[in-house]
Amino acid sequence: MKKSVLTFVVSLLLAATGLAQSDTDKGMTRVSKMQGVEVYAMCEPVREYSVLFSMNTGVKAGSVITGGLVNEGVSDKLAQFVKRVMKEAEKKGEQVDAIVYSGGKDVAAIKFKAESTAQNKGLAKAAKLSGYEVYVMNEPLRDYETVVDVSTGAKAKSYITGGLVNNSVEEDISQYVKRAEKEAKEENKKIDAVVYSGGKRAIGVKFK
Repeated sequence: MKKSVLTFVVSLLLAATGLAQSDTDKGMTRVSKMQGVEVYAMCEPVREYSVLFSMNTGVKAGSVITGGLVNEGVSDKLAQFVKRVMKEAEKKGEQVDAIVYSGGKDVAAIKFKAESTAQNKGLAKAAKLSGYEVYVMNEPLRDYETVVDVSTGAKAKSYITGGLVNNSVEEDISQYVKRAEKEAKEENKKIDAVVYSGGKRAIGVKFK
């Protein structure tokens, strides 16, 4: 009897610990690096930082060349952002720790105020679009399962403008969210978030 009670108590403690951990990880992600720097796309670093300088991403040459028929994937755009920021940093003589993209067509080069640790290195809070968490070139800390798989081709906006205006990363991710939500509803399913890992494909997921 005592053993059973002890086992029950231990199970409750483990369950409580699991729930606490799950709650702590809610909306959290750990970013990866591009060209040697951490890239926080549609997410906010947990560590305090200072902005070294900001840049407007502007018109993309690739979209102009193709007449807007092909709009670069989000990963391609982020790679361009990193390249431009690092080139500017070299000109300014700045040491950049990471790049933050929150929305629109501006990116910020940042420097962290404190040293990284195993716990906070690359850790960030994901942003939300239309009520769904979005993970752009990073993975949720929580376990999840794929509900729907969506991909995109040429974007209407880029086609209409002849490539002179290329969708922002935020606009592209918003389209993925809308498509994932629509497909999930058509299949009578629900999604908690949208995860984009590269190319022109994203998945709608549900956390376990």
